Amino acid sequence: MSDATTDIRLQVMWNRLISVVEEQAMTLLRTAFSTSVREAGDLSAGVFDAQGRMLAQAVTGTPGHVNTMAEAVGHFLAAIPRDQIYPGDTYVTNDPWLGTGHLHDITMVTPSFQEEHLVGFFACTAHVVDVGGRGFGADGKSVYEEGIQIPIMKFAEKGVVNATLIKLIEANVREPGQVVGDFYSLAACNDVGHKRLIEMLAETGMADLDDLARFIFDRTRAATEDRIAGLPRGRWTNVLDTDGYDSPVQLACAVEIGAGGVNVDFDGSAGVSRWGINVPVIYTKAYASYALKCVIAPDIPNNWASLQAFSITSPENIVNAPRPAPVSLRHVIGHMIPDLVLGALAKALPGRILAEGAAALWNIHMSVRPLPGHVGRRAEILMFNSGGMGARPEADGLSATAFPSGVMTMPVEATEQTGPIVIWRKELREGSGGDGQYRGGLGQVIEIEALPGHSFDFSAMFDRIGTPARGRDGGAPGAPGRVTLDDGSVMRPKGWQNVPEGRRLILEAPGGGGFGAPEKRDELARETDLRRGYVKAKT
Repeated sequence: MSDATTDIRLQVMWNRLISVVEEQAMTLLRTAFSTSVREAGDLSAGVFDAQGRMLAQAVTGTPGHVNTMAEAVGHFLAAIPRDQIYPGDTYVTNDPWLGTGHLHDITMVTPSFQEEHLVGFFACTAHVVDVGGRGFGADGKSVYEEGIQIPIMKFAEKGVVNATLIKLIEANVREPGQVVGDFYSLAACNDVGHKRLIEMLAETGMADLDDLARFIFDRTRAATEDRIAGLPRGRWTNVLDTDGYDSPVQLACAVEIGAGGVNVDFDGSAGVSRWGINVPVIYTKAYASYALKCVIAPDIPNNWASLQAFSITSPENIVNAPRPAPVSLRHVIGHMIPDLVLGALAKALPGRILAEGAAALWNIHMSVRPLPGHVGRRAEILMFNSGGMGARPEADGLSATAFPSGVMTMPVEATEQTGPIVIWRKELREGSGGDGQYRGGLGQVIEIEALPGHSFDFSAMFDRIGTPARGRDGGAPGAPGRVTLDDGSVMRPKGWQNVPEGRRLILEAPGGGGFGAPEKRDELARETDLRRGYVKAKT
């Protein structure tokens, strides 16, 4: 065949590979037990070559999961000798430093054999509702308090599931049915990817993925290098304040654009925290790379070659926390990293970068219990909520939208069916978007109460309460968040707390910052905001 014909054939196979990983991810969505997976899409799925390099990822999933998974597969291959990799195997870990940054995420890797020849791997990740320990919160003083740790090991060997591992999991978690169910869903997800890949190889007559891998990586690398070549050369810095746990935490970075790639250095960030808001560097890399890719090469496929263009360095600190630092809420600080990096890029590329947004998800984990003397239901409930995105250079920010994580909003009905609670209100928060030529996205208000005869403890995982999202190029900051009971009692932004029977918890998620001077905003846009109830009428 001619070179042109070969290229066309390989491009078709590349597209086919993407459809394989999309079906892989949809299998996980449809079979998962946890609402955070099946309703919010808090997962990742991807296919790798025989060397453990990511060829393609599913669009469904979060950057934190996808980009950590891209590195994690290499750790699996380093831990499991090649002569111990068999058809029918599945490997697992929740190691925060080798996986996705905290114990609640389970990563599974499955080798893919065509007959007896290893052709690649499938990997997937999902957040499970419970891993034991203190529960999903920032109160632990070390990772040992945060739940069961699963080193890289075999979930199944030659098709036989590790029954001892299943027993250990069941004995250490509060929701064994959900958690073990999710383990099997993850394994099934990879099995579907493997079956579709083998079908593709048989149909096309390909013996392995080597030629396709070269085609994918060569074109991705060249396209990414071309984009970087068009950027200004230099070094730009930024700092960003976050609420921290009991005192503010400052993050700092320097973005350096050179001929060979882009480096982000986090020297100057706060030291390791004694609370569980620390971030293993694998998660820091994931979101820093995502921020760079959003600006530099958003339309270039995300794979091993495109990620190789970005490097991350940091001394030991809160975004490069060593074992055994507590890391349960690594996403709170981790989700701030894109705003931090984008703030430095805004100095290199003025007028092209969106304003800061709520960034960290306003997740809430609830442990609901019947009161003494009452017959009721116990439940562990995880609910995902989002504040507003920052305004963009040519458009308003998106409201109640999870950026940078990209997870979906969880329907009220799906959350209520998991335990004895009522969500009385879930609506956009009036006036929360920062003013500007383009308005920041609105946050939302959520009001939650346990059913009669119950109370609940909740793990607060909130930020942007003392440090609201900043506007860009003259835009105003977004409204800060707020956490109260319906009697006006102010709750802490982080840590486990109690909501007694008959009281309602009210979450007011923060808004995004505005972009451009407010006096430049179009009058029709202001009238539309007023008509829709996004802002209050001036008195």
